Amino acid sequence: MKLSVVIVNYNVMHFLEQCLNSVRKAVKNIESEVFVVDNNSVDGSVKMVREKFPEVNLIVNPDNRGFSKANNQAIKIAKGEYVLLLNPDTVVEDDTFEKIIKFMDAHEDAGGLGVKMVDGKGKFLPESKRGLPTPAVAFYKIFGLSKLFPKSKIFGQYHLTYLNNDEIHEVDVLSGAFMLIRKPLLDKIGGLDESYFMYGEDIDLSYRITKEGYKNYYFPKTRIIHYKGESTKKSSINYVLVFYQAMIIFAKKHFSQKNAKLFSLLINMAVYFRAFLAILRRLADKVFLKLLDAVFIFAGIYFIQSYWATSVVFKDGGNYPIEFLLIAVPAYIFIWLFSVYLSGGYDKPISLYKIFRGLLAGTIAILVFYSLLDETMRYSRAMILLGSFWAYLAMTSIRYLLHWTGFSEFKIGEVENKRYIIIGGAEEAKRVAGLLTTIETQPAFIGLVSYHDVKSQGNFIGKFEQVKEIIEIYKINEIIFCAKDVPSGSIIDKMSELKHMQVDYKIAPAESLSIIGSNSINTSGDLFALELNSIDKTANRRNKRFLDIVASIPLLLSLPITIFLVKQPFYFILNIFQVLFARKTWVGYCNTTSDNTKRLPKLRTGVLNPASALHYKEIPDDTLDRLNLLYARDYKTKNDINLIFKGIRKLDNRPN
Repeated sequence: MKLSVVIVNYNVMHFLEQCLNSVRKAVKNIESEVFVVDNNSVDGSVKMVREKFPEVNLIVNPDNRGFSKANNQAIKIAKGEYVLLLNPDTVVEDDTFEKIIKFMDAHEDAGGLGVKMVDGKGKFLPESKRGLPTPAVAFYKIFGLSKLFPKSKIFGQYHLTYLNNDEIHEVDVLSGAFMLIRKPLLDKIGGLDESYFMYGEDIDLSYRITKEGYKNYYFPKTRIIHYKGESTKKSSINYVLVFYQAMIIFAKKHFSQKNAKLFSLLINMAVYFRAFLAILRRLADKVFLKLLDAVFIFAGIYFIQSYWATSVVFKDGGNYPIEFLLIAVPAYIFIWLFSVYLSGGYDKPISLYKIFRGLLAGTIAILVFYSLLDETMRYSRAMILLGSFWAYLAMTSIRYLLHWTGFSEFKIGEVENKRYIIIGGAEEAKRVAGLLTTIETQPAFIGLVSYHDVKSQGNFIGKFEQVKEIIEIYKINEIIFCAKDVPSGSIIDKMSELKHMQVDYKIAPAESLSIIGSNSINTSGDLFALELNSIDKTANRRNKRFLDIVASIPLLLSLPITIFLVKQPFYFILNIFQVLFARKTWVGYCNTTSDNTKRLPKLRTGVLNPASALHYKEIPDDTLDRLNLLYARDYKTKNDINLIFKGIRKLDNRPN
């Protein structure tokens, strides 16, 4: 046998399906075997492989054993002359395997091989070729010298940025996303080091290959798509800790004691620095705009009250008491900003109407509270009204300024419905168009583009060679390739050709209910599936949590009465506190034995569910699945309110 392909999977079913479809095409003319080692996924991956890819050797682990151990399970029983370690979030070209085997057969000194990788937008991934992370190389990377001087042979060693991306080179390190190794060599050096749970094992294995006298090659004559980081977000603190800990393991294993200590020192500096930046970045994302609003509103009110006091209220001398500025104004600002938040004024893209609506609601709330206060604490209704006017002026001005300075995350305006083209054959393109209309809410335009000759086929607006012109004429936002009709190589060619145009790319696997893509290598993939729905929208998530709190407080305050409505008072009280502290939600999904609910957006365990209003003791799983899907796709706050009122006697449900 010539080739053994090993794929380790963990909860990326849609990407795995697409990967296996591309692998199935690539092994057509090669004596080969394919292994999928599943690390206890809960997203239906195992069922999907068994049903759609019966030829695959499936190894199902009862727990998550990590990347190294899972790969070694398959490597030990692999029969191929070559073993390919392949990530599940990749797509290979139809002739990728033939090309890499031909190269390895012709180069007996080659122990390992990696290929050119592009991300989900067709851009080159620099980790396709890497140098050994010695202390000096690590220093250049950590302190940004490698970015400042990418063409320098001294500073550009981490990603070998001084080497041509389109030429074959000897390299130190191969990427674990695509790593071809000779099987006898793997057996000799002992497979992957299981000290590494995730990350670093590819560096370690690459280094051991070269220590045995073999070479690692970067081979750009074939390419793959790598939707990088689907299981772990690269900007997360957890990723930083796990990755750099792996680097320390590598240093202690392969470097001298002196160099290992120096390397560990640099790594620890990097961990704290990157963790600090990650925390700062998240904090800034959450509070930057709100803090900016608060500062500008307070500053404006400070000058307004000074003018109002001296020119209108206290003409003969005097001013508002200090409590007004230190207590009342911050309270007003908090209520205004909280109301804007609930109104969706901080959602993206920015809506000035939602800001106005939130400020209006906040002002009304302030005036109501104001009327209930003692007369000594009523400072000025005029200041409340003037303050609210200034708040709207300040908030809109800030957003226009950010919008005009080019910050895309502060773009003003409603989300425009996307304009799509679908590239493929007539039958498959129509199927995907139908799927897209089910997934996407009112797409502005869907055009079909023929991969083959357009003359004999109707309903097409053009052909594959005209895609660039079609994008410009029809103002296309997104391209969807039908994997059944369009070869992976052609997909990658087109993505690379159009990488400078402002379009996104997706791939629709054959006979699948998913359309898959990734907008950035720094995000987990932007996954389109049939279950993409409104419960996952930021506003609905926020409203659902707000309703949980608003419903819990009166239930708690009215316990002397409501406690007599339920049979199990203890569990009723327990549920109230669990909902208040975000351990549960009042309405969640129905419990079913199928895997379908696992594919829906995650919700906390519900005290009630969409079936609570039905007076049936036993409801089939397919009906419960349908109820869950409808609830998730068409979420409305009023539905939760109705369910809580109708199911008030069931609010003592015991935990599952």
